[in-house]
Amino acid sequence: GSREIAMAMDVRAPLRVLMVSDFFAPNVGGVETHVYQLAVRMVERGHEVVVLTHAYGGRTGVRYITDWIKVYYVPRKPIWMEATAPTFFGSARIVRCVILRERISLVHAHQAFSSLAHESILLATTMRLPVVFTDHSLFGFAEVSSILTNKILKFTLAVVGATICVSHTSKENTVLRACLPPSRVFVIPNAVDYSAFTPAQHKVASKHITVVLLSRLVYRKGMDLLARAIPIICKKHSCVRFVIGGDGPRRPQLEDMVDRHNLKERVEFLGMIPHTEVRDVLVLGDIFLNASLTEAFCIALVEAAACGLLVVSTKVGGVPEVLPSDMMLLSTPNVRSIVESVSKAIDILPTVNRWDFHERVKAMYNWRDVAERTEVVYRFAMQQGEHRICKCPEHDLFHRLQQYYRCGKIAGKLFCFVAILMHVYV
Repeated sequence: GSREIAMAMDVRAPLRVLMVSDFFAPNVGGVETHVYQLAVRMVERGHEVVVLTHAYGGRTGVRYITDWIKVYYVPRKPIWMEATAPTFFGSARIVRCVILRERISLVHAHQAFSSLAHESILLATTMRLPVVFTDHSLFGFAEVSSILTNKILKFTLAVVGATICVSHTSKENTVLRACLPPSRVFVIPNAVDYSAFTPAQHKVASKHITVVLLSRLVYRKGMDLLARAIPIICKKHSCVRFVIGGDGPRRPQLEDMVDRHNLKERVEFLGMIPHTEVRDVLVLGDIFLNASLTEAFCIALVEAAACGLLVVSTKVGGVPEVLPSDMMLLSTPNVRSIVESVSKAIDILPTVNRWDFHERVKAMYNWRDVAERTEVVYRFAMQQGEHRICKCPEHDLFHRLQQYYRCGKIAGKLFCFVAILMHVYV
């Protein structure tokens, strides 16, 4: 109601935040970690946080996690990569019930892939609640899937109070895709729980150099490049062995590469790694290798550096912004450049001070700092909502329809129709 919104406008009043995304625990990934860590730090700052996501297997209903953060696992089934089917009204009744029951003062949606995030944005703006959206990925402009996603993003973000991106490259990408004014888009990088990612206390001397890969084994993560680069690296450096953590549709391709080149003794597959065990895998290695073809930030690079590993990564998206040049070697996304960068990393490995890397990451990335900066964005979004809603509530629907109508000659009319239906429903 209006009383909750008025309380939220007071910078001294604690907020009641609903974080919505298809991607959350028990699934493991960058978005999942970001939502969880941000929720915990917001509770530390005196706010109340509720998380809404889809059911994971038998995990449905209401659960409580760290610091009594309430999580609603709604009965929606994912259709691809943990993302639910795109609808405008599929979860409207449940999300509205949660907003009213928990007396939510602000909705924070995460990830452009998340259908739940888009639905919650549409519902929250209809209910005159301030909304913040965080974009965690980069998208192209030519593929059919990107065109459709960008058009939906343009619609849902048209009346959002503020948008957060995890890198400056990601900000440029989001501003172009969603046609947003840059003044309403903020850059807040990811962080790492440095207390959970520390170097090994006593590194066992070994004649082998271990290269660690931890990611989903999918095309976007550069598995096709690695399938060609790993045999060349192994042939060039007899001391190198690989540890690969993660699972995905490209795993059979990598296993076939290992069989064809007789590398079973030098390439180890660990399968899916729970986030609580990621540090234990990282400290086995000396070099962390990332071959992504597109990346907005890549929190795995920060986690690896915090564990004292020298990082080798493809120079794509927001990756060059993540770590300084003496902690991360960059390569172009091709086989030859990746092999050269790994060879260079092997040469400079003796100069690496693992605990120095850890302390530098500790100074650069902190979840408490992320939470503090995110709260500033929350207040900004509330001020935008106060200006639009409190001063002219009777014109709020008309204002939103104006914004939606500008989204395209055909799509704009369709979006207006959807917004009117949602307005009638609420």
